[in-house]
Amino acid sequence: MSETRSDGELLRAVAADADRRAFEELYRRYAPWLRARLLGRCADVGVVDDVVQETFLAVWRGKARYREEGDVAGWLWRIGSRRLVDALRGDGARGRLRQALARLRHRDEVSAEERVLAGVEHGDLAGALVRLSPELRAVLQATVIDGLSTREAAVLLGIPPGTVKTRAMRARKQLREALA
Repeated sequence: MSETRSDGELLRAVAADADRRAFEELYRRYAPWLRARLLGRCADVGVVDDVVQETFLAVWRGKARYREEGDVAGWLWRIGSRRLVDALRGDGARGRLRQALARLRHRDEVSAEERVLAGVEHGDLAGALVRLSPELRAVLQATVIDGLSTREAAVLLGIPPGTVKTRAMRARKQLREALA
């Protein structure tokens, strides 16, 4: 039977040895708590889940260093709350940019959504999907249908994030060609 390590021991093991088990234990201890606390500040579950992941990713990559002052929960809360503010500010800026671009768009121009709907209406989307390789279909399933981020899809599929992006790009290209 293994002995339960303190938070400080876990963090030292993660920082010094990239100890995956220590990291997983730290995540199990604090991720649900951090998620619940962040949900008190932001009702968007997707944003909160991304912030929790980014918080622990910063710990794993060593971008956030614990100085052994105060408790670990407080330290994680500071990281998570700052990342939440950054995420919310970023969404606001992206939203304003999208609105500005939408105002500049010509009214005659067909939107991406209208092109997709026309392809579904006049093309064989189901047939085009079936003709995709299983690897490309799996990436589309994870990112489009399930709504996972590139990182989440990479973990789910057991492939690097760059591979997810490449396969998604190839899948979109093949679908465009099949529906044109």
